[in-house]
Amino acid sequence: MSVWDDVVGQEPAVEVLRTAVRDPSAMTHAWLLTGPPGSGRSNAARAFAAALQCVDGGCGRCHDCTTTLGGTHPDVTYVATEGVVIRADTVRPLVELAQRSPSQGRWRVIVVEDADRLNDTSGNALLKAIEEPAARTVWVLCAPSPQDVLVTIRSRSRSVALRVPPVDAVAALLVSRDGIPADVAGVAARAAQSHVGIARRLARDPEGRARRSAVLAIAAKIRGVGDAVLAAGELVETAQADAKAATEHRDAAEKAELLRSLGAEGATTLPPALRSQVRQLEEEQKRRATRAQRDVLDRAMVDLLSLYRDVLVVQLGAGVELVNVEHAEAVRTLAEQSTPEQTLRRMDAVGQARTRIAGNVAPLLAVEAMAIALRPQG
Repeated sequence: MSVWDDVVGQEPAVEVLRTAVRDPSAMTHAWLLTGPPGSGRSNAARAFAAALQCVDGGCGRCHDCTTTLGGTHPDVTYVATEGVVIRADTVRPLVELAQRSPSQGRWRVIVVEDADRLNDTSGNALLKAIEEPAARTVWVLCAPSPQDVLVTIRSRSRSVALRVPPVDAVAALLVSRDGIPADVAGVAARAAQSHVGIARRLARDPEGRARRSAVLAIAAKIRGVGDAVLAAGELVETAQADAKAATEHRDAAEKAELLRSLGAEGATTLPPALRSQVRQLEEEQKRRATRAQRDVLDRAMVDLLSLYRDVLVVQLGAGVELVNVEHAEAVRTLAEQSTPEQTLRRMDAVGQARTRIAGNVAPLLAVEAMAIALRPQG
């Protein structure tokens, strides 16, 4: 057993991190773990943090390993945002924390799982701590690519690149760790395009697989502008519903806990000072819901891209396996009804919609433009 067991298909990166754990000359105070979504950046960061705390370099069984992986080690701090950006008021306490010596462990480790969401203000606040590190503090930043991180932070961090793990490795992990049947694990791993977290969710959630199938069916349903507008509305409404379902219960619990801590539980009216705290919480929850909706929409578009990728594979006669094996008949039908050039234009339209939504364009407008571009031409 080892803390690295869940970091699948990343042997070169794991070797670099393991070497740093056991060789002080290979260690540095700031690390940047990069890789595409699903490559396991967060898993690798947690494993690295556990290995740094463990006297055996990451046995996976000791108190330091289990508490680090479980998120309860007193000297390991995890930072992730459920909003669009990591704000400066989140970073400043971390800068202060980084100057303290570890209380129990061998290192003080601060893991920032969404370093690509640092803006100029929060990034510059973090830069100061990285430029003037404490002796036993290690920063571990995670981002999709080095270019997604401020250049000043990137230049002061050691970069370790992760890759997309093989489908077979992800499927094997689902079977061994979660007890998923091998056939379901294989389908989920391919559909998730080796994204471990999404593969696990698809494998364990039949409704999630049904929603994904509904997204893929959009490609065949759009025959004209009217169909496109209706499909876009359905897709955005589904994303809003999924985001609300994912955050509604948590939002209510957070508000109830805040009112309880303020001694205002059950109060019909609140003093102005208390109202401002409740308003601040509601604004944070709104930002979280916005990100959740964007994430759901983005995943739907990634699924659509995987479908058109399969269509292009069939059209070009490429001898590679389809991502959506269970939708092979629909893929062949779409391939017969269009040309490779049309498929590429459709993929460009999906990619442009992802870019627009990331740039704060109203989701419905971006998805409608995409859906109209997906309709048959000529």
